[in-house]
Amino acid sequence: MDKRSSEHERFMRTALEEAMKGARSGEVPIGAVVVLDGEVIGRGHNLRESLKDPAAHAEMIALREAAGHLGMWILEDCTVYSTLEPCPMCAAAMVQSRVRNIVFGARDLRWGACGTLYDIARDPRLNHQCKVTGGILSEECAKMLREFFQALRSKGREMGGGMAEWSKAGDSKSSRR
Repeated sequence: MDKRSSEHERFMRTALEEAMKGARSGEVPIGAVVVLDGEVIGRGHNLRESLKDPAAHAEMIALREAAGHLGMWILEDCTVYSTLEPCPMCAAAMVQSRVRNIVFGARDLRWGACGTLYDIARDPRLNHQCKVTGGILSEECAKMLREFFQALRSKGREMGGGMAEWSKAGDSKSSRR
């Protein structure tokens, strides 16, 4: 394993720890971290259910924390690690904040905006493009999502007054978005 792969795996494991925090509180287990010069400067896990906020995705929370840490919204030398391929909202926020690199675990066949369904992060029509690397610890990331949705279905627990459509499928094809 080369140095870059080792670094990607190390920070993806940190993002997986964030995802686990979300799962323990009943959130869809997606985690994200923002890294600058080998240091985590922003962390996040989904908080949509807890905050009743449709924009409280793990990546958005991690970006806000990183911007607060730096005291500016421009994150041009940063790398974002996310356990699931970012959705259009999160990918656009990364482009807007000038993130240099996006590294994700599992592909999102329904909402993926870093090459799977859309490619917002590398769209040449935009004022900034991010370098994208996908598939880092993808099986571990996808497994966490599958197990969460399987447990949710087996408990028959309702979220928000009824089981959301995305929770019925139970895989990264339908994810949290």
